[in-house]
Amino acid sequence: MRLHIQTMTDRWNAQSLARQFFVAGGAVALLAIALVGAFVTNLIEATVTRNSAAATALYVDSIIAPILPDLKTALALDETVERALDETLSQGALGQRLISFRLWRQDGTVLYSNDKALMGRRFAPNGDLQRAFSGEIVAHFDHADDEESTTERATGKRLLEIYNPVLQPWSGEIVAVLEFYEVSNEFENDIRSARLATWAAVILVTLLFFSVLSLIVFRGNRTIERQRLALAERIADLSSLLAQNTALSARVQRAAQRTAALNENFLRRVGADLHDGPAQLVAFAGLRIDSEVLLDPAVSRARREQEITAIKDSLDEAMHEIRSICTGLVLPDIEALGVGEVVERAVRAYRQRTGARVALVQEAPGDLPAPPTAMRICVYRFVQETLNNGYRHARADGQSVRLSVTGHTLTVETADTGPGFDVAAVQPKSLGLAGLRERIESLGGQFNISATPQGTVVTMRLGLGEGEQA
Repeated sequence: MRLHIQTMTDRWNAQSLARQFFVAGGAVALLAIALVGAFVTNLIEATVTRNSAAATALYVDSIIAPILPDLKTALALDETVERALDETLSQGALGQRLISFRLWRQDGTVLYSNDKALMGRRFAPNGDLQRAFSGEIVAHFDHADDEESTTERATGKRLLEIYNPVLQPWSGEIVAVLEFYEVSNEFENDIRSARLATWAAVILVTLLFFSVLSLIVFRGNRTIERQRLALAERIADLSSLLAQNTALSARVQRAAQRTAALNENFLRRVGADLHDGPAQLVAFAGLRIDSEVLLDPAVSRARREQEITAIKDSLDEAMHEIRSICTGLVLPDIEALGVGEVVERAVRAYRQRTGARVALVQEAPGDLPAPPTAMRICVYRFVQETLNNGYRHARADGQSVRLSVTGHTLTVETADTGPGFDVAAVQPKSLGLAGLRERIESLGGQFNISATPQGTVVTMRLGLGEGEQA
């Protein structure tokens, strides 16, 4: 039972607010129609019945009262009064409207009735008779149900039953009660019309009120639903952005850590290059300067000049190697250049250094916003490193560089037609490609390598808004 109730509650809560209002409000509206309609129609019927009874009682009392004797002293009606009542009640308007007529004494005795069999009989006073003797005009529009109302019940109709107190003229004391049943076809039609009009008015007003409220609720529900969907979309977007930011933050952190390691490896390589190359040559020259060939006066001039030439060649070679190492370390002046000019500068430097042919294609508009310095350096190093790799490993076959801008994304692509290589075999600690990947990803970009036996394509993508904090 509890599970069933919980299921019903869950189904109800799953409905929209508008549907809940429509169902609950509709039930309340129907209940309100029934209660208000019943109350108002009964009130109207009671009011109309009372007013009609008062008017009829006043009319009947004005005709009957002058005929009656002093009922305070008379215990019964004489034949003259009975005959006068018979004639009055059987003629004129009263004769057409009244079905029966009784004159009651307070103890329940029928002093007079148009049904002669009831005259002189005594019945237990009912509640309506007692109320009439207390001074109230009592009226009902219904089927007769009193013990003495055999004739009235036989008609099978709803009759207007009226109890009218009879007052003593000089004292105002209630001495008797007139009870009469009136045929009221027009009254019944009026009551029916009033009932229909009342029900129609109550239903119309309630439905109009409910319709207006429903319209407001449904409009509000649509607004809430639109806002809920917009909020859900916004939350989904924010959640996606949060996930992207979290992933990017993790990538940047990993990139920073790997960059630190790569920088250390790079410094070790530079140190090794300096130690194994220029340092050895300079050390060799230093040793030759202290040799006996230069210090011994007995050595011939030609032998001494030969030794000096060897020392000079060693120093020249060391200087050449130092310049070669510096060429790869020092960037040209690119702070004031656009992206296209940076790519051109890198390609031109590569051509001058190697003599290789490189095809350059630029598909970027000339009015690009000035990129941050970090992006310029990243683009320059990308072109420099990938072209150098192609020169070393692909013999500079079919090298090309393509620059394009799509929306807010900058794409630089270098390609060659060399034999390719196994991308999976590239070590994570490799200073070249791994360093490029870390540099690009640290700026929020993407780095991709596609290598086949027909050639290699290396691509970098950066958002034009990226790198502002770099």
